[in-house]
Amino acid sequence: MIRPSNQAPTQRQLRVNEEIHHALAWVLERGQFRDPVLAATPITVTEVRCSPDLRNATVFFTPLGGQGNAEALRDALTRAQSYLRHELSRTVEMKYLPRLSFQVDTSFDEYARIDTLLHRPDVMRDTAVSDEDGDDQDADGQEEGDRHDA
Repeated sequence: MIRPSNQAPTQRQLRVNEEIHHALAWVLERGQFRDPVLAATPITVTEVRCSPDLRNATVFFTPLGGQGNAEALRDALTRAQSYLRHELSRTVEMKYLPRLSFQVDTSFDEYARIDTLLHRPDVMRDTAVSDEDGDDQDADGQEEGDRHDA
């Protein structure tokens, strides 16, 4: 039976995601690559998502500290896929190791963009809680003087 792709991942998928994530992070941390792009730039693996049949895995990564060209790193990781799968096969025990595809993780950039928007003066002014507007209520919706301690 084929599961719809919009359902949450199974426990097995989650376990395999974490195993591949840790093993791949360890391989990338060692940095034993012939490719100068991979050897020169530290990479952080942020997430691994396996398909429901565990045949394919998408690896989300970001250059550590934002240094380096993310697209060049993705191309270098794609070229090194067979080496990475070979190294993963030494630590991850599975009948079939998933094919790896690499995607640049943009969630940190999105977080920074949203954080910048939230700290703009006009947004800060709109979201600030002020007592000048007559908001003398606490979190329970009671006036400050109406509270009775039992």
